Amino acid sequence: MSFFKKIFSSEKKETLDKGLEKSKTSFLGKLSKAVAGKSKVDDEVLDNLEEILVSSDVGVNTTLKVIDRIEARVAKDKYLGTDELNKILREEIAGLLSETNSGEATEYTIPTDKKPYVLMVVGVNGVGKTTTIGKLAYQFKKQGLKVVLGAADTFRAAAIDQLQVWADRVAVPIVKQEMGSDPASVAFDALESGVSQDADVIIIDTAGRLHNKINLMNELTKVKRVMQKVIGDAPHDVLLVLDGSTGQNAFEQAKQFTAATEVTSLAVTKLDGTAKGGVVIGISDQFKIPVKYIGVGEGIEDLQVFNKYEFVDSFFK
Repeated sequence: MSFFKKIFSSEKKETLDKGLEKSKTSFLGKLSKAVAGKSKVDDEVLDNLEEILVSSDVGVNTTLKVIDRIEARVAKDKYLGTDELNKILREEIAGLLSETNSGEATEYTIPTDKKPYVLMVVGVNGVGKTTTIGKLAYQFKKQGLKVVLGAADTFRAAAIDQLQVWADRVAVPIVKQEMGSDPASVAFDALESGVSQDADVIIIDTAGRLHNKINLMNELTKVKRVMQKVIGDAPHDVLLVLDGSTGQNAFEQAKQFTAATEVTSLAVTKLDGTAKGGVVIGISDQFKIPVKYIGVGEGIEDLQVFNKYEFVDSFFK
């Protein structure tokens, strides 16, 4: 395979390498112990590898797929040295991610045939949802696009205030109402405002309460239905933001939200502060939803477009 012949953009790649340092160090440390004293990949090495992948939050089902792929390589090649294991892992996991993520994108892009492009952002409180929206607004504006924000998470005063801070920081307009207002009404106003301002992108924040899935489903369905009164095919993307540092809890959140609404893309945040970076691999594989963005630092530039080759290269090199 020629997955890793690509030359990556140095500055962003350095940020990614640094952001995944804890995950990589933890994983490679465990891997080196698993193959210590072994010259070939045998059943014991595979058992140890399975345990390492699960403990790195890759998830059981995805781990079993990876092990099956490596077993097939061993059977085909008759002999696989432990010194080759890291390279084989990189190739097989990149192959697995290829089934969900196109992987070539390195820049923020939106379809040119949708104007304004409506992005609805969902996720529980505390995952970095508002920060992700602010960083996306910054990236799109940097490209010369006109951006409008809609503060439709009206159940937390802090959510409206936080989005206002980002709107001020990035210098983009925000549409908001009082706390407790109807979220669908805010979304409606935001789309009308975006259309009147000839906006390129409208980003709608939504409430992140999961205590009652039926209420969440009804609310998000209503927000979508009301937005479609302004723009018939809105939203064009429903982005679920997950906190990568929570590991398996991120899987549970993904389950809840994909059951409550149609999620079309993922952003996994806070990967720089954790050794649980493997969660990106498992979530991407299990939910068959493309990971669009990953958060690898606090800076405004540290939300990156997810490129599976860059990610796997940083994780395993």
